[in-house]
Amino acid sequence: MKQRVLITGGAGFIGSAAVRMLVNAGVEVLNVDKLTYAGNLSSVASVSDRPNYHFLQADICDAAVMAEAFSQFKPDGVLHLAAESHVDRSIDGPGLFLQTNVIGTYTLLEAARAYWNTLEKAAKEAFRFLLISTDEVYGSLGPEGLFSEQSNYDPRSPYSASKASADHLASAWFHTYGLPTLKTNCSNNYGPYHFPEKLIPLVTLNALAGRPLPIYGKGDNVRDWLFVEDHVRALWLVLNAGRPGETYNVGGHNERTNLQVVQNICSILDELRPRKDGKSYAEQITFVQDRPGHDARYAIDPSKLMTELGWRPQETFDTGLRRTVQWYLDNEAWWSPLRKAAETRVGTL
Repeated sequence: MKQRVLITGGAGFIGSAAVRMLVNAGVEVLNVDKLTYAGNLSSVASVSDRPNYHFLQADICDAAVMAEAFSQFKPDGVLHLAAESHVDRSIDGPGLFLQTNVIGTYTLLEAARAYWNTLEKAAKEAFRFLLISTDEVYGSLGPEGLFSEQSNYDPRSPYSASKASADHLASAWFHTYGLPTLKTNCSNNYGPYHFPEKLIPLVTLNALAGRPLPIYGKGDNVRDWLFVEDHVRALWLVLNAGRPGETYNVGGHNERTNLQVVQNICSILDELRPRKDGKSYAEQITFVQDRPGHDARYAIDPSKLMTELGWRPQETFDTGLRRTVQWYLDNEAWWSPLRKAAETRVGTL
């Protein structure tokens, strides 16, 4: 098992879950994060005083700083999670997505390759670089079928195009230079510490505030949901047991329309925090104009990961969603300062 892991984007949603899990497991972790609007050190506060946790505030596009991070920390594994990740923001300003997701990934790959070339034979063979990507690189599915590792790339937004570019770079560095890279493409993550502009926390917090619950179009877009802790367990498994050069899709087998997700949240809140007027939070649902290029359906086939590496999700969507809503009810001190930044968004997924 990897003992020293460099995690980029470790103050973000998935990254912080990885940091918390690995630090608690005794792994030596270097968290590299630029601390953009979506990066929040309070998400790793529970492990920040541990002797095996280290933090570096830096931009992955800074080649000199990345080279220094590798040479000083000497990781035997990399979890590359740093990315601009919100589709709406990529439509508003695609340039930042190209800079971080494409140039940043290139810069990190080059820093990793230079470091890897200095290692002794055993350490060189053990080193792994895992790029965490998204199912959105595959485009949009019809009513049936699942994305597999053999699905054609067909990105539809600046965000997914930038992530597809990063995927191809990781593959190229494996085939051209021999750098032992791997990729994972995951379905929609949810869980505690999710930035409030995303669907599930946005709906939960808007409901509590008595605000409208905005849903794009008719709410019939389908997403496959994956509890973030299940995802992190998959990443750790791939980093340690996956085959270099391979891609592993990570999905939860939890397809829901956006409208169904919002209705489920309303039902949970009706039970856990009833409205004072006795009415259902579902009365706050409102539909807004659909966003450009809105993919109809995503769904992941994780059978390769399950068959080859033995991964299984531990949460169903019902149990995971209840845990998530309860967490937001219990942790206003975490999300309250972040609400203002999230309120620039109009709709949801």
